[in-house]
Amino acid sequence: MPVEVHLRNAASSSVAVARKRKTAAATPPPAAGNRWRTGAQQRIYGRRLLEAIRSARGESSAAATRPTPPSRIKEAADSALALTAQGRSRWSRAILSRRWRRRRLVVKATAKAAGGKIRRRRWAEKRRLKGKGEAASTKPRKVKERLRVLSRLVPGCRKASTPSLLEEAADYVAALEMQVRAMRALADALSSSAVASTSASSANAD
Repeated sequence: MPVEVHLRNAASSSVAVARKRKTAAATPPPAAGNRWRTGAQQRIYGRRLLEAIRSARGESSAAATRPTPPSRIKEAADSALALTAQGRSRWSRAILSRRWRRRRLVVKATAKAAGGKIRRRRWAEKRRLKGKGEAASTKPRKVKERLRVLSRLVPGCRKASTPSLLEEAADYVAALEMQVRAMRALADALSSSAVASTSASSANAD
C-alpha cells in the first residue's frame, strides 16, 4: 500500500507540473511596446537624452554660442533611444552599429551613391520587364511593396521576415512615441527656465 500511495502522489504531481507548463506556454508574453509607455522608461531615456545632447553640443560647436545642427540632435536622440533599448531589438542594434560605422560610410558615400543609382536603374528595368512578362495580381504586389517600404523605415529590418518585421515595427513606433513625449517635456522645461531667467534679469535691471 505505501508503494501504491507513493506512485499515485508522484503521478499527480507530474500531471500538475505538466498543466502548469502548458498554461505558461499558452499565456502570451506582454507586448514589447508596453515597456515604452512606463514613466520609469521615459525618465531613463530623458537622462540619456540630456547626456547625448550635451556631448553633441561639445563635439559640434567650437564656440559655446554656435547652435547645434538639427541632424546632430536627431542622431543623439536616436543613440540615446537605442541605448535605452539595451540592444534587445534589431532596430536598436542597427542604430548602435551605425554610430561606429559612420566614419567609414562618409568616406565611401560618393562611391556608394554612384553604385546605388546604377543598381536602382537595373532594378527598375528588371521590374519593368518582369511586369510585362507576368500577370500578377495587384493586391499581393501592394502588400509586398508596403512591407518593403516598412522594412526600410525600421532600422536593421531590411532582411527580416514578415512576423519579425511587424514586431520590430510595433516596438520601434512605441519607442518613437516615448521619444516625442520626452523631448516635449525637455523643451517645456528649457523654455520655462529661459522665461524665469529672463524675468530675473529684467527684475535686476529695474
